[in-house]
Amino acid sequence: MKVDAHHHLWDLSVRDQDWIDPVTMSAIRRDFGPADLAKAATGFDRTVLVQTVTVAEETPEFLAVASETARIGAVVGWVDLTAPTVVDDLARLRSGPGGEWLRGIRHQVQGETDPRWLCRDDVQRGLMAVFDAGLLYELLVLPHQLQAAIETVAAFQDFPFVLDHCAKPPVASGELEPWASAIRELAGFENVTCKLSGLVTEADWAQWTVDDLRPYADVVLAAFGPERLMFGSDWPVCLLAGSYGEVVDAAEDLTAGLGRTERDQVFGLTAQRVYGL
Repeated sequence: MKVDAHHHLWDLSVRDQDWIDPVTMSAIRRDFGPADLAKAATGFDRTVLVQTVTVAEETPEFLAVASETARIGAVVGWVDLTAPTVVDDLARLRSGPGGEWLRGIRHQVQGETDPRWLCRDDVQRGLMAVFDAGLLYELLVLPHQLQAAIETVAAFQDFPFVLDHCAKPPVASGELEPWASAIRELAGFENVTCKLSGLVTEADWAQWTVDDLRPYADVVLAAFGPERLMFGSDWPVCLLAGSYGEVVDAAEDLTAGLGRTERDQVFGLTAQRVYGL
């Protein structure tokens, strides 16, 4: 089974995606639905559909899409972790239509001004509710928020975390530290898996090369190993910097030094295990 562990869908007639700048991000300011996914992800057997906005209505919509789309094998949704109703909110999603497709929750921590947002008491109570519901939590953080992520993972070592987009390293500038050291520390916790995703949009959109991405891919490969690393296209966001095929080709190039079994882990087996596909 070949798995794309990270992609999105949206319908602008249902809900605006206000994070899409109409000038600099015009390439993705249109609808992307299951039919578009089918055309793009031709080489993949299953995919993981991931939330895009902090709106409660989106997750039930995604669960409905997963119920109707054979290629989508799992959904990562959103709930307000700080809400007093978080336990009931999660139970309602799990027991509602398509609830069997819900595998995880994430929040756009990258947009929080407090670099220690993850360490807040109300957030950690919400995380406990996520784990009690049998779900994983996806970390969408920037490099300066990695310390809080490390402390959070350390506090919940019995529960599964997934790091999105390698914590968005500064590929465009070519800097490795302090990102690389923090990644190695985070990878020291066996309950964390990392997605090899999102690197092309952290590079120069117009003229990135695989060699620009390689130092960052090498860090996560060495830190997590193929058994805790999984490919994600981040489509259609990746279209800002390259086509679906170009992103896949880059990932294959970056992992070319691995053996066949190790590549199978990155491109399918790890995600199959983590998301119960």
